[in-house]
Formats: sequence, C-alpha cells, structure tokens
Amino acid sequence: MNEPKKSGLPEDNFQDPLEDYEPPEYADPVERALGEERVASMRITPYASVGPDTPIGDAIRQMADMHHACLLVSENDRLVGIFTDREIVDQVALEYDDVVERPIRDVMTTDPVYVHGEDTLAAAMCVMAVSGFRHVPVLSEDGRIDGIVSPQRVSEYLHGKTGVL
Repeated sequence: MNEPKKSGLPEDNFQDPLEDYEPPEYADPVERALGEERVASMRITPYASVGPDTPIGDAIRQMADMHHACLLVSENDRLVGIFTDREIVDQVALEYDDVVERPIRDVMTTDPVYVHGEDTLAAAMCVMAVSGFRHVPVLSEDGRIDGIVSPQRVSEYLHGKTGVL
C-alpha cells in the first residue's frame, strides 16, 4: 500500500504541545480554588438591574434601599451598562440637583467588562484587577445577565470552600 507523500510543510511535523501536559501543582487550597473553581459555583446573586431610562435619582435611591454598590443596566435582557457608587461620586454628587431627573444612560459605564460563569475565579479576579472594577457582571454564554461577582463574594466563597481568608 502506498503511504501519502509528505509535502515538507510545517503541519507534516506537527506535535501537539499539550501531549505531555502536566496539570498544575498548587501551593495551597486557595490557589487551587482560584485556578479550578468556576464563577458559576459561587454566589453571583442577588443583583439589581434597571433600564437605561431610569432617572438617576431613582437609581441612587434603589441602591441605597438595597445596600448595593452598583446596578446593572439592561435593555431587553441584555447588559448595556453598569452604574456604580463611583459614578455617583465622580459624575453626580456635585451636580445632583441638575442631573437627578436625567436618565442613568447619561452617566453609566457603557460596554462594561464582564465574565462568564464558566470562567475561573482567578480569571474573574484578574478582570477586576486589570480593569480596576470592584463589580463585574456575569453573563451566560448567550449574553443574558446571570449575576455579578465582587471581591467580597469571591472572598466569602474561598473562605467557605477552603476555610482560609
């Protein structure tokens, strides 16, 4: 039987780099949990959301009543922004009387950074650290809002999972 001729192209000599993959070794249970546990395995609810036309004053009252530091802004079950205590301090506080009735879309962060439920806790923490956000929305694979992740929630989860922290 004739063997196929090799073309001499690089793919003829391809070797799978994961062929000899060694799983990571972790120094402690926290490191293992960060590297292996998924965002969906922790508490990502409750969260609060409002529409982009919600008046800024109403949004602030809702945040205060619920003791939440942020609101997800959604339209047709899709994330369109996030409104946090930072926007209140940076964009609203000094001009409150002038902006209280304006829609939240005027001051929200648009196109917020997000994670998926299947991302690792380490990936979520990395997104928070790199982007500088304390609250990161969690979206399903089809783009719907599943919840929100924060350093406090990650810490609570790690404490319950590992007994550390």
